[in-house]
Amino acid sequence: MMTPWSNRPLGGWRVLVPRGGPWGHGVASDLRAAGATPVVAPMINFAPAADDEALNVALSSLASGAFDWLTVTSATTVDVLSAHQATVPSSTHIAAVGETTAAALTAAGYQVDLVPPEDNSAKGLLRELAQFEQYGAELRILTLRSDIAKPVLTEGLIARGHTVESVVAYRTIGVPVDEAIVRDIQAGEFKAVLVTSGSVAEQIQLQFGPLPETMIVAAIGPQTARDAEAYGVRVDLVAKERSAVSLIDAIVDVAKAQKSDD
Repeated sequence: MMTPWSNRPLGGWRVLVPRGGPWGHGVASDLRAAGATPVVAPMINFAPAADDEALNVALSSLASGAFDWLTVTSATTVDVLSAHQATVPSSTHIAAVGETTAAALTAAGYQVDLVPPEDNSAKGLLRELAQFEQYGAELRILTLRSDIAKPVLTEGLIARGHTVESVVAYRTIGVPVDEAIVRDIQAGEFKAVLVTSGSVAEQIQLQFGPLPETMIVAAIGPQTARDAEAYGVRVDLVAKERSAVSLIDAIVDVAKAQKSDD
């Protein structure tokens, strides 16, 4: 027998999911399974890079075997690679920032050679790449990034003596949400909001202003939490792992704790 919706951990919870696409709708499905009422309202979208010619030149060099490594730090970058029908020769290794990005690369037909086992961030990727730095050999690396990404990976690799070409693959732009959602957020009609990136946090601050104290603000990882706080967004909990599953688990734990206190 199925558990009644009201008795599930997130029964009665209305949760804002600020990303659409497969990720957002997958999260919404998992939230529903836990009893929540998710509202998918994308707050960011992605646009072509302002300098598309630089990207085309870099991808042409990539196809010709000019790089030892390609670093990919988001699933959106994988979409860009697919849209440009980019070729990655077997002589070029691919490093993905985390399992989600690695899965997107695999689905697109690319071979992933390195994924940080724990720290799914640019710092984690930089640390893991060190194992391939043998005898002081200089590596040729292409880093593809968004226009607002911090150059942590690029600067770290250059500091270690490698030749790095850092190219903007796409731009991140804000998307206004429906005015009814803004009113409901400000009125405390939502129990939780997911913060999935610094750019999402920026839009939350710009579009909603201070969030009600009754709302749980859940960040997908420590770096996202730091970025959110830098934009003035309060963070109430941080997922143990940078994944949708961990993020939902963290909210469920809060919900269970609240029910036990009632």
